[in-house]
Amino acid sequence: MGPFLAREWRAWPRQLRGAWRQSLQFRTIVITIALTTIALLGAGIYTSVSIGNDLFHSRLNQVLADSNQAAQAAQTIFDASDSTSETSVSTLLNSAQSKITSSSSSRLIAILTAPGNDQGTTSFLPFASPALNAKGLISDALKGEVTAGAGSQNQYWQSVSLPNSTGGTDPGLIVGTPLTIPSAGEYQLYLGYNLADANQTLGFVQQTLWIAGLLLTLLIAVVAWVIVRLVIEPIRITAETSEQLAAGRLEVRIPEKGDDILATLARSFNGMADSMQGQITQLAELSQLQQRFVSDVSHELRTPLTTIRLAGDMLYDQRDTFEPAIGRTAELLHTQTVRFEMLLGDLLEISRFDAGSADLNVESTNLVRLTEDAVDQMQPLAASAGSEIRVFAPGGYVEVELDVSRIRRILTNLLGNAIEHGEGRPIVVSVDSNISSIAVAVRDYGIGMSPEEADRVFERFWRADPSRKRTIGGTGLGLAISLEDATLHRGALEVWSASSAGSCFRLTLPRIHGHTAGTSPLPLPPDDAGQAIGELS
Repeated sequence: MGPFLAREWRAWPRQLRGAWRQSLQFRTIVITIALTTIALLGAGIYTSVSIGNDLFHSRLNQVLADSNQAAQAAQTIFDASDSTSETSVSTLLNSAQSKITSSSSSRLIAILTAPGNDQGTTSFLPFASPALNAKGLISDALKGEVTAGAGSQNQYWQSVSLPNSTGGTDPGLIVGTPLTIPSAGEYQLYLGYNLADANQTLGFVQQTLWIAGLLLTLLIAVVAWVIVRLVIEPIRITAETSEQLAAGRLEVRIPEKGDDILATLARSFNGMADSMQGQITQLAELSQLQQRFVSDVSHELRTPLTTIRLAGDMLYDQRDTFEPAIGRTAELLHTQTVRFEMLLGDLLEISRFDAGSADLNVESTNLVRLTEDAVDQMQPLAASAGSEIRVFAPGGYVEVELDVSRIRRILTNLLGNAIEHGEGRPIVVSVDSNISSIAVAVRDYGIGMSPEEADRVFERFWRADPSRKRTIGGTGLGLAISLEDATLHRGALEVWSASSAGSCFRLTLPRIHGHTAGTSPLPLPPDDAGQAIGELS
């Protein structure tokens, strides 16, 4: 149980950080509670200090009035007496002590001979209540102030800690007043007052303030939670509805309740969703119509094209028997018929991809051998363009399940593209594999492309330089079909290119059929991306 609780404790900070990042409601409530706590804490401290000061000064005024009354009563007795003998003075002091006890609310009384009074009676020893007998309770500083005020009716006080019956201490005050006996010199009256009642009152007020502050904080937290929930809940529903719309569930809507701003937001959002659904549906119908049109036209053109192809082949085979101009016409007819047939085939293939009806016919094969076969097939074309195709295969000799015809088509398209734009320079084909993927990269050192052109290279019928004439044919759909073939294998076809530095197309496929290709074993950009053309050997 111990380790489990320890793990739970360690997980809490992470969970709180996650809640802070992800929950607007949690952040709002935490900020509200924090600010409320700071405000209440400041107000509570200020109120507590103010009440404490008011209680102290109120009690101090009472104490000074009580002490002054007792001192005046004693001084009146002294002023009315003309006793000169030691016995009569002692009796007079005892009478004053009794008068002080009866006229004051304090029972902590001390009558002391003032320092330097040589006239004081010896029969009346300094008197102090037991609670005032503690050493240092009446400080020398207070005694000095009272001594300095001899002959006046001034009062002097100090805060002290008075011992109580439980062995502890209570806050208190000691008030000192100078007394004068005409025939016996200067004496000092000290009265002690216990402030435990005022301290208890202050403690009760402080406790009440803290409890009220805590309850108020909890109340504000609950109110904030309710209000934030009322505001956040529609926003949360809107966010969830947006996610469902983004996922393709175009029929979902936000419930509309009331006539407030949130209801207006819901109606506006639903109106936007209706408009978006209508446009998406219309675009989907147009796309399907376009796909059917391309497919139908391609199929319908097959029959007349086959007839034209047969007739053209007959004319092409007998071109040597014709006049030169007619023979050249037969060659052009044959070339364009073949190209037209290739274009129809590519359009049919694209229509199958668009319709989602393209399937894989996988078989076990070796990608290195498949690549070498494609290179051998394209070598004559490369030689005629002045390029040399080099194959480097540090890996990739494992048997993998692929659609051989589709992968061969990808390789042929990539090699043809490299020959077309390689400017007669070497073409490097690399094959490698790792634990999860197998890859082929075709690197040429031709004219290359800008980053903007590289981003569009897989678009249908797109050409980087429309004025550039194709030297080896092609329909403008080769790379688009290659990308679809790679995606059908759950792989990736990527490109890197730089102007005047050539291009590199990388095909990455999963080693296990049905899995998604992982990290490619071949780098992109290639390792020689910064190499100058003149450095090639």
